[in-house]
Amino acid sequence: MAKSPTKPKKAAKPAKAAGLQGVSAVDRALTVLTAFKRGDGELSLAELTKRTGLIKTTVMRMALSLESFGLLKRLDDGGYRLDAEVMRLAACYQHAFGLADHITPVLERLARSTGETASFYTRRGNFRLCLFRVESASQIRMHVQPGDQKPMDKSAIAQVLRHFDLGRAAPVIDVPIFTSGVADPHAAALATPVFGPGGVLLGALALSGPVTRLTAGRADEIRPELRSAGAELTKACGG
Repeated sequence: MAKSPTKPKKAAKPAKAAGLQGVSAVDRALTVLTAFKRGDGELSLAELTKRTGLIKTTVMRMALSLESFGLLKRLDDGGYRLDAEVMRLAACYQHAFGLADHITPVLERLARSTGETASFYTRRGNFRLCLFRVESASQIRMHVQPGDQKPMDKSAIAQVLRHFDLGRAAPVIDVPIFTSGVADPHAAALATPVFGPGGVLLGALALSGPVTRLTAGRADEIRPELRSAGAELTKACGG
């Protein structure tokens, strides 16, 4: 008796390509990082646990990883705050959206109209970082280049960055702030804040010059112009 012909096997269907998925550990770490909100200077472990819905040991492990990258800082009392790498990333974000296109023309105008050096600083940990600068036409001026870092001292620029820093609910103060001979006995500065979306501080807009020229009286004369320029930049940057 003849055998029935063998039926050919059906070709196996190709496996359906699985969609890409995130890494759960990274998700948890970012959950901890993004638990910080405007007005948070420091968060306790208990508060982070409450906001993230994660258990304490998981929060502590995630925080250790974030701290190793400079994104989070563990304080002596056991609490946590955002660290300097967040500001560096914020600066990169600002550059990506053409911050220079808004700031440089304002600096050029201020330097031309006031005769002083105009600059824009952001905070990076315990330092203030010069992002943009337009020098005064005068031969007597302070020589600082974009990319230079200065300590967070008592200068007007540092005071603005410290007072309006991310996460700080500071009392209202009168700006621009003027200082003379504080960080450098030969230098004076006038600074005002610039804000972005959500009222987050982007940096300090400043005019600086020698104490012999940028006196308290001269500062009073140009204060309205700097204040107006700060408000103009805040509006242009979405603040």
